[in-house]
Amino acid sequence: MYAVVGCNECANMWLVTDPETSETAKCSRCGKTHRTAKLKRFFESEDRAAAREARSALLAKKRGDSAAFADVDHVSELEVAVEDAGIDDREYLEASGLDADAVDEAGERAEGGGGGSRSRTEVVRDAVDAVDDPTESAVVERAAAEGVPADAAREILTRLARRGEVTESNGRYRVL
Repeated sequence: MYAVVGCNECANMWLVTDPETSETAKCSRCGKTHRTAKLKRFFESEDRAAAREARSALLAKKRGDSAAFADVDHVSELEVAVEDAGIDDREYLEASGLDADAVDEAGERAEGGGGGSRSRTEVVRDAVDAVDDPTESAVVERAAAEGVPADAAREILTRLARRGEVTESNGRYRVL
């Protein structure tokens, strides 16, 4: 279920998903948190696209543009038109003089889908495992030897600990 609701502070309208079960909703413009049960519901539907269309119509009416809005296609039809417009990525790359296959391969290598390169995070995580005494300085030194700048290695190590991928005890790190 989707509902188009309005903010009593800034008059913004937005979509709320499952208004019957959610207790609060936050205005996307001013950030005020509202009790969902007290929000004015301008439109409700099981279909998200219908709710989006209703919100668009309400905004157009609010601005006095109802006639112009009526001349525009439905949002779903506009999305299809956008997909069909212009050229695709491959045509663009080839028209620019680039080899589209080489670009695809480079993208796969950058995302870890092939090749031997590793991300900085992988290098730091592996350094924690590889050093005999995994202190911060030893891990940073090992990562720096593999091309990760020392400041970046420290930040990554901190982030890995925050996310629970490594643990630190008495100044020593361990991969979980």
